[in-house]
Amino acid sequence: MLKITSYLTLDTSAKQLVNHLNDEKTSLTFSENAVLIKLLDHSEEIWTKEQLLAEGWPDRVVAPTSLTQCISTLRRKLEPYSEIHLKAVARRGYQLHINERSHVKMVSLTDRDTLRAAFLDVGVMVKIAGAMVVIGLITLAWYQCEYHKVLKKTSEWSSDKQVELNIGGVMESATLLYKDNTDQVHKSKWQKHLAPESNIVEGLKGFSAFALTNGAHYSFASCPGYTLDDCNGEGIININTLTPEPAGLNMSEFVPLSQKMEDRIRYNRVLIPQDSVGNIVEHHYHADVYFPVAGEKLIRGDFSLSLVYEDDTSGQIYTTTCITDEDCVTTPIKWKTRGTFNQYQQKIGDYDVDVFYTNIEHKEFIKPDFVTSSAMRFYREIRRDDIQVTNMTLFRVHKTKDTAVWILPFMDGLVAWSKYEKVQF
Repeated sequence: MLKITSYLTLDTSAKQLVNHLNDEKTSLTFSENAVLIKLLDHSEEIWTKEQLLAEGWPDRVVAPTSLTQCISTLRRKLEPYSEIHLKAVARRGYQLHINERSHVKMVSLTDRDTLRAAFLDVGVMVKIAGAMVVIGLITLAWYQCEYHKVLKKTSEWSSDKQVELNIGGVMESATLLYKDNTDQVHKSKWQKHLAPESNIVEGLKGFSAFALTNGAHYSFASCPGYTLDDCNGEGIININTLTPEPAGLNMSEFVPLSQKMEDRIRYNRVLIPQDSVGNIVEHHYHADVYFPVAGEKLIRGDFSLSLVYEDDTSGQIYTTTCITDEDCVTTPIKWKTRGTFNQYQQKIGDYDVDVFYTNIEHKEFIKPDFVTSSAMRFYREIRRDDIQVTNMTLFRVHKTKDTAVWILPFMDGLVAWSKYEKVQF
C-alpha cells in the first residue's frame, strides 16, 4: 500500500484510491494503477511517455492516445485532492507533484483514528478559521449595506387592509398602510378626529384615499376623484393626528381655513420659469399636512421635496420642512436638507413602490422667534432630526401625472398626497 498524503493511500493490489477520512474508494484500471505507481516512485521526477506506456501496457503496442486518455482519467479521479497535481511537461513527459507536507512511502495503515487526527493539522484549522472570518465579514457587509437597510425599512410596512373613511360627508374606502407591529387599525382611530356634526365639504362627491398608522399617530391623505388616477392635485386633504384624544376637526371650517393658510404664505413655493428648457430637470413635490389637536391652534406642515436625477436611479435630493400655525403666531420653524439618493423598486403588499434612500450631506435648521405650545412638539422633533439624522428613507407609493403619494419620515411616519411639478433649467 502506498501512502500518498496523510489521509489518502493507493491500495496497489485492489487497484483503489482510499480516502480514510470518509472511507471513500475510487477504483482504477490496471493501466491507471500501474501508471500512478510509476509516478509515485520518486515523485517530482519527470517520466517519459515511453516509460509510462511500458508500465501501463506491458508487452503491448498501443497508440500514444491510450496514455493521454489514461492521464486525463487519472486527473479527474485525483481532482478532489487539491494538494496533488499531475502535470504535463512539454516534450518530456509527466510529473506528479504533491504538497511538500506530504510524502510517499510504503506504510501499513491500521490506525485509522490516528490518520484522521493527523489530517486535522494546523493548516486545516487555519483554513477553517479563515473561512469563518470570510463568512463573518460577508454577513457583516450584508447587514451594513444600503440595500439591506432598504429591505428592512420596506418590510416594516403592509398594505393588505382597507378602512372606511367618512370625509366631508362622503364614505369611501382607503388603502391602509400600517407597520406590522401594530394591530390598532380600526377606522375609529381616524374617524374620531373629525367632528361628525360639522364633517361637511361642499361639492365633494367622491374621493380616493390612503390611511396610515405607525401605531401611535394616524394620518390620511385624500384627493377628490373616484379612482386613484383621477387626482389632479386640486382639493387634496392631508391630516395627521398626534394625540389619542379626538381632535374635533370641523371640516366645513377646515377647508376654507386651509385654503386661506396656503394662499397667505407659501414658504416652499417653486417658481417655474416661463418656456424654460435646459439640461437640469427638477422633479418637485409639495404637500401641505395639517395637525389638528383639540383646543390648540391648527398647525400646518409645508413639505417640499426635489429630485434631480444624475442617472436612472440616483441623484441629488433637496427637502424643506416648514411649520407654522393658523394665525402665524409661531414664526416659521424650518429645516432644510441636501444630499444624494438612490432609488429602489420594492413592494408593500400589492403596491409597487419607489424607495428613496437618502444620505444627508448638509442640514440647515432655522430657529423661530416664537413658538406656541401647540407647535412646540414640532420644534423638538425637527431639532432632534437636525442633531441626529444622517439619512432618510422615503416611499413613493402611488403617482399620477400631476401628483404622488408619499410616506414621509416626519413624526415617525405620515402619509401625504403631494402635487408634482417638473422644472427645467
